[in-house]
Amino acid sequence: MGNSNPLPSLSVIVLLLLHVSNSLANLPKDSIYATFLQCLQSHTNPPNQVSNILYAQTNASYTSTLQAFARNARFTTPSTSKPLLIVTPLHEYQVQATVVCAKSIGVQLKIRSGGHDFEGVSYISQVPFMILDMFHFQDITVDIQNEIAVIQVGASLGQVYYRIWEKSKVHGFPAGICPTVGVGGHLSGGGYGNMLRRYGLSVDNILDAKIVDVKGRILDKKTMGEDLFWAIRGGGGASFGVILSYTIKLVPVPEMVTMFQVDKTLEQNATDLVVQWQQVAPHTDDRLFKRLVLEPVRSKVVKGQKTIKASVQALFLGGANELVTLLGKEFPFLGLKKEMCNEMRWIDSVFQSANFNDASSLDALLDRNHYTVHFNKKKSDYVQTPISKDGFKWIWKKMIELGKVGLVFNPYGGKMNMVPSDATPFPHRAGNLYKIQYTVTWEEPGAAAEKNFMGQIRMLYSYMTPFVSKNPRSAYFNYRDLDIGINRHGKDNYQDGEVYGIKYFNKNFERLVKVKTVVDPDNFFWNEQSIPTLPSKA
Repeated sequence: MGNSNPLPSLSVIVLLLLHVSNSLANLPKDSIYATFLQCLQSHTNPPNQVSNILYAQTNASYTSTLQAFARNARFTTPSTSKPLLIVTPLHEYQVQATVVCAKSIGVQLKIRSGGHDFEGVSYISQVPFMILDMFHFQDITVDIQNEIAVIQVGASLGQVYYRIWEKSKVHGFPAGICPTVGVGGHLSGGGYGNMLRRYGLSVDNILDAKIVDVKGRILDKKTMGEDLFWAIRGGGGASFGVILSYTIKLVPVPEMVTMFQVDKTLEQNATDLVVQWQQVAPHTDDRLFKRLVLEPVRSKVVKGQKTIKASVQALFLGGANELVTLLGKEFPFLGLKKEMCNEMRWIDSVFQSANFNDASSLDALLDRNHYTVHFNKKKSDYVQTPISKDGFKWIWKKMIELGKVGLVFNPYGGKMNMVPSDATPFPHRAGNLYKIQYTVTWEEPGAAAEKNFMGQIRMLYSYMTPFVSKNPRSAYFNYRDLDIGINRHGKDNYQDGEVYGIKYFNKNFERLVKVKTVVDPDNFFWNEQSIPTLPSKA
């Protein structure tokens, strides 16, 4: 496979390498492990346990540990950059020691919880780096009496949902539908799911957090201060330190919820369905979330041709009778009838949304390996003005021409309109009708396939320019996309960071930069799209 990483050229890599400290540059590669191990041992008690959590490239378990949570096949090829070391801490003090020791030898530290970041930022780099993999941090403590839970960042969303359900059948948490996503990245970057319109983002329901800062201190909300606590609820944790856990507020869910899916193709007037969806989905009862999935498929009507299939996939926090009555008035083109609806427990809706169609039991939500790794690329956009019927016809033509790229529309409104845009770093609140996720997935390895499919998604993204937000053209941070800007100058990266930072965070970017400059002035916690520090006056 060719160069699969959207990373800097050789000349830029040389500039990046100049930022690595002399201590690492003068250190023989075969002694990095010994040096780091000695440092870990000197900063932990008891010291004899740390050798079991440290993996060098010569370790027999190194490759399996590295690839266990690498969720994009674009970044698991032989040519992909590999970390010098992997640390898999079991205790908080081992995380503290890892931060201190990584600083001491000048190694870039990548932090991974679930590995679902779309560009592999948590486990690849073009400078000497190591991975701090938090997958052992999976403890979840649920307190139903106080309606809270403390969840460590290495836990998966499936584990969170299951542990809440064990304690209560009428509580849940608003987060993503993919059960193998790690808590650390999902919550620190925003987090949303099928209850978005009722309860807002995951970060809107965070009460406290624990973080290891650049000095190796463990801080909570009180000791870290309001600015840092604000920053790690949507601004990405990896720019500011190592998140250990979040304390979340549980939300009430009814004993029975309702789900349905309605599919229509262009031959079945899907265009009219999509136009009416725009008019209803962002404005309807906030208990109702109607995701719209659009994909090119083979036509069953005209042999040998492709068409567009539009699928409305919905969760309603209520019963089927009420839902059918509601949509009969608001969304008549959908043609929803009660027999098309499925009433179920909330935990079953989580299970169904995760596409468990292999007769698995609910225990499958605990399986962090229930994920098939493909080659993939994602992008995002926001729509603030409804797209016209003619506009959609042009979009369908382009999607059919390209052949593979799909779109997912996630409606906003409801609670999202009520939360101020600066309440958290996540700025995309009132004024946004829905978010678009572009997605393309392929199985074929090799440079030719990658060039083809990456080209397709970039072309559709370019084609959509007239229909989406402008000045800036906004993007969702958790849908990481290096195409919109990349930190090409290592730690001295304010100008680079401003390019992508304003797209992800809009006006909140400057506050994030100020927080970063205070808590990590030397920019130790940096990556390809991290929050930069303020530029030096010099």
